[in-house]
Amino acid sequence: MRSQTATAKETERDLIALAQQGDRQAFGELVRRHREGVVNVVYRMCGDANLAEDAAQEAFIRAWQHLPGYRPRSPFRNWVYRIATNVALDVLRREKEVVDLDALPLVNPGKGPEDAVEGIELGQRVGQAVLALPPASRVVLVLREYEGLSYREIADALGIPIGTVMSRLNYARTRLRQSLALYLEV
Repeated sequence: MRSQTATAKETERDLIALAQQGDRQAFGELVRRHREGVVNVVYRMCGDANLAEDAAQEAFIRAWQHLPGYRPRSPFRNWVYRIATNVALDVLRREKEVVDLDALPLVNPGKGPEDAVEGIELGQRVGQAVLALPPASRVVLVLREYEGLSYREIADALGIPIGTVMSRLNYARTRLRQSLALYLEV
């Protein structure tokens, strides 16, 4: 008896094979499965929801164009994230750090209004601090902390050694701690 995850992986492999043969419905299903993660990665990279949507769409267009050359050595998600981060870096070069701080309210509905405001302010400050990181460090932090990828998955997605992932992540976390030190004191 096969597990659901094995079946899901086989299904994804089948979808990839069909899409590589030009099946747009199969590719549409791959987009549906990975769209939210791609949009989240790009949003965390650029900080603007509209730019994230546009860049995610561009990433999937590029993925469709390059799909015939895709060889499943690593998960499809990692491959699409690599394309998405490249698109995000292109967007950042063009747009020069656009920031939309409708960002991440870190609000607990069980707390009072003062706590809610503090949570929103902290969320905005965290968002600003993440956006202030150099793009190479930011993408590693986003993939690890927001998308939950392992060091190996990040290395595969970005085409860099694991040691580079670790050093960029350490640098990003150190910079965030320094940037947010005043706001995180108890």
